Amino acid sequence: MPLHFLVDEATHVAGDAVVLTGAEAHHAAAVRRVRAGEEVTVGDGRGAWLTGEVETATAREVVVRVHSRDDVAPPERRLVLVQALAKGDRDELAIQAATELGVDEIVPWQAARSVSRWDAAKELKARQRWAGIVREAAKQAHRAWVPDVAALHTTKALAGTGSVVLVLEPTATVTLTSVDLSSGTGDIALVVGPEGGIAPDELEVLTASGATLVRLGDTVLRTSTAGPAALAVVSAAIGRW
Repeated sequence: MPLHFLVDEATHVAGDAVVLTGAEAHHAAAVRRVRAGEEVTVGDGRGAWLTGEVETATAREVVVRVHSRDDVAPPERRLVLVQALAKGDRDELAIQAATELGVDEIVPWQAARSVSRWDAAKELKARQRWAGIVREAAKQAHRAWVPDVAALHTTKALAGTGSVVLVLEPTATVTLTSVDLSSGTGDIALVVGPEGGIAPDELEVLTASGATLVRLGDTVLRTSTAGPAALAVVSAAIGRW
């Protein structure tokens, strides 16, 4: 499969030249070692999909001659991951895997039991880091659409994150696989708590707003694996896989 690269804007059509510069050019030429004559794809993360051939490649500039252009429509039913902030890199591992698996939006959540805290000064930098992780994962997965990273949410703000909101809770009596998702419209949001789990009062707020508590099997998954596992189940249920 051809290597895939991202540009900020892709208004190009067949016959045009796309020029990669900066970090993307360095990554293409010095890290991935693309060479003249090699076929690659280039996208803007918003649906544009260009296929072309490398004409020149240096660490400062890579020129791709476009052969064809496709415009990929966004999914009609979006999958949203609400990921609680977690200590270490566990939340980052979660969003990286979720992006590879097809999530369409990621919502960082300041849960009551989150060890990691984003104050006003830290949020911008932290969101930029998450966006960078998501961008690289989307590029690796050859995705036409790069998931959005929303602003930091409180528990009360989670009510409108999807038409269907499923809260992953190990004590739930309903299993995720028993929820009928094969029909219907609107976004599906999966809510994942931090290492210590979702606090009882938070569960009350979420269920009062219409969310459904669901569990994944009989084991307790880490916050870094629960979301990606649930995304795989839901992707199969709605026919993406």
